[in-house]
Amino acid sequence: MISPISDISLLEERIRVLEAESAVRHLLNRYMFLCDVPGPETRESELGQLFCQDAVWQGVGSRYALKFGRVRGRKAIVEMLMSYLPPAPHFLSNMHFLSGEQISVDGFQAKGRWVMQQLSRYESGQSGSIVAALSVEFLWEADAWRISSFSTERVDAFRLENVQGASL
Repeated sequence: MISPISDISLLEERIRVLEAESAVRHLLNRYMFLCDVPGPETRESELGQLFCQDAVWQGVGSRYALKFGRVRGRKAIVEMLMSYLPPAPHFLSNMHFLSGEQISVDGFQAKGRWVMQQLSRYESGQSGSIVAALSVEFLWEADAWRISSFSTERVDAFRLENVQGASL
């Protein structure tokens, strides 16, 4: 028979894991929101708060390894991200959608995989959709969950035509 103290300990651990899963889910969704265009004017400082000091952000696979490479450090990651975001002339609009979530928590570390779809309209006038596989690692650091490693691998991409004038 399990003692009441053991029952409480098990429940506490299950709650801790569920809270960690929820926190990293919210963290990644916040990251995506901050990368959307239009977005908040405070995005630069907010993006920095999402990453560990020595975090890594990288493109992997044949399509993204050369395009994005590997960036190390909070400041360098934010600088790279901001090179695509306003006021940089790249996106007119940009929205991210996540699905296929898989999160595992082990103590003060968590790992997750997602499928991301990105719908974009570019300054050039073109529109497109990108599907990428994300692998993200998180650490509990300075009293918050933060991204320690972010990897993106493009799965597919295609142009979208007549986005504004489409009739459904």
